[in-house]
Amino acid sequence: MSDSQVLEADIDEIQKILPHRYPFLMIDRVTDIVPGQSAVGIKNVSINEPHFQGHFPSKPIMPGVLIVEAMGQTGGVLVGKSVDLSEDDLLVYFMAMDKCKFRRMVVPGDRLELHVTVKRGGSKKVKIWKFEGVAKVGDEIAAEAEFTAMMDINPE
Repeated sequence: MSDSQVLEADIDEIQKILPHRYPFLMIDRVTDIVPGQSAVGIKNVSINEPHFQGHFPSKPIMPGVLIVEAMGQTGGVLVGKSVDLSEDDLLVYFMAMDKCKFRRMVVPGDRLELHVTVKRGGSKKVKIWKFEGVAKVGDEIAAEAEFTAMMDINPE
């Protein structure tokens, strides 16, 4: 796969790569995938999501930890597309989250863009990848974080 090739993943392909399912699948599409380098996850935030029942009933706000989880899932799809794991089993485990900052509330009706860049990793031989993520709503930064994850390919 060429480094200059840009790919996408729709919900069907995301579900082939990630084991997450409702209500914990946090991304709807991944665009602008440059294998081994970067990707943009898309999350269409809806009032129908179960966390809004309790966070908070009178002022629904997407929990920051779920924004970071969505970044992680975007990173998992990036890994899957980078090492061509669309049909294989892949589990991604967070190992560290650093420099997390939340700058804007994310509310129902927002279109959250999760810009994820590989800082370390980039091949099938590497099990530990480090990423930088920036979550945006329009031109506004909602959250940012650095995170490290371990890839477990073909777990039993």
